[in-house]
Amino acid sequence: MKATGIIVEYNPFHNGHLHHAESSKEKAGADVLVAVMSGQFLQRGEPAFADKWTRTEMALRAGIDLVIELPYAYATAQASDFAKGGIALLDAIGCESFCFGSEQGEIEPFLRSHRLLDNRREDYERLIHETIQTGVSYPMALNKAYTELTGSSNGFADLTQPNNILGFHYLEAARKLNSPIKPLTIQRIGANYHDPIHSGTEIASATGIRKAFFGNSSIEELSAFMPETSILALKNFQKEVGSFGSWDRFYPLLRYTILRERPEGIHRFAEVTEGIENLIYEAAKKEEAFEKFIGRVKSKRFTRTRVQRMLTHIYTGFTWEKLHSFESPGYLRLLGMSATGRSYLNQQKKNIGLPIISRAASLDDSMGKLDIHATSMYLLGLGQTALKKEYTTPPLYFG
Repeated sequence: MKATGIIVEYNPFHNGHLHHAESSKEKAGADVLVAVMSGQFLQRGEPAFADKWTRTEMALRAGIDLVIELPYAYATAQASDFAKGGIALLDAIGCESFCFGSEQGEIEPFLRSHRLLDNRREDYERLIHETIQTGVSYPMALNKAYTELTGSSNGFADLTQPNNILGFHYLEAARKLNSPIKPLTIQRIGANYHDPIHSGTEIASATGIRKAFFGNSSIEELSAFMPETSILALKNFQKEVGSFGSWDRFYPLLRYTILRERPEGIHRFAEVTEGIENLIYEAAKKEEAFEKFIGRVKSKRFTRTRVQRMLTHIYTGFTWEKLHSFESPGYLRLLGMSATGRSYLNQQKKNIGLPIISRAASLDDSMGKLDIHATSMYLLGLGQTALKKEYTTPPLYFG
């Protein structure tokens, strides 16, 4: 059986994700579609809208065959490490290819860009370092260095676009792993990441869907933008939990943690740097609402996404020391499978490069224990009192 892979968050699963899944499988000519999916906290430094089991159910009911969890250490990392974790897991499970959505829509410009930077690696890294010294953010430094090397040529990937940037990091991750996995891309359609929802359309961004819900739209009112199976899963989650994940919901616990740790403790946490712990502490003392709090902290140098990743690590207790202790994923955490996914695992079990973990009790290394802890902190943020869900929830199966 031939497998292709995608790296996803499904926050929540919408019609654009359905297009990506179906098109990826078709483009790869694959029998099996594997999704590596972030767990309870996401790459832009946010608690997931719904827990990973609800999002796994949405994926399986929409045609995904295997859902593997991207460990917290990679799911909440900057783009290069997010890509590193995702590609490593797709490679380990035996995917022949991976497919990402991009503004570019064609793979050749990415390959051309990759070859250019591979040949001029020292120049590229020097330009990045020099640009960062001027005070701009790391993503802006990457783009400026890249633009200087490519000049005015339009034959390269446009790395000012967010999905193109992430796609390029996927190619870089495969190169560093020396993996034979083949890169593919499809044209991203419909809304951009930050776009609000628009009536009369069927494609909306996950951000737009979340903003509409938190702006007092009901799940039913958003049904035009999601498969019916996603609507049902979200309604069940809302009925069970009572609320969806957001920093507004989690902020009281985050604020308590910041004030308890004080600046001398805050600086220990991953991605907290350059004295920003003092600003975070002072903002937490002054502001009772999350939006006002982050408005005091974010800046041109410290973007909202970068600050939110810091806050995620402060909230979960993820330190620089722990971050530096991880080299690569050590397991494949199975969240769910279809009948086709089960057949693939049975067929390929001797060729899969990492142990497949289906029970949390088997996660006995530090990365696995971190995932369990992250789930407990996520459930606590939602006001849940039973924090053992990680141990009591088996992989979902839809035959």
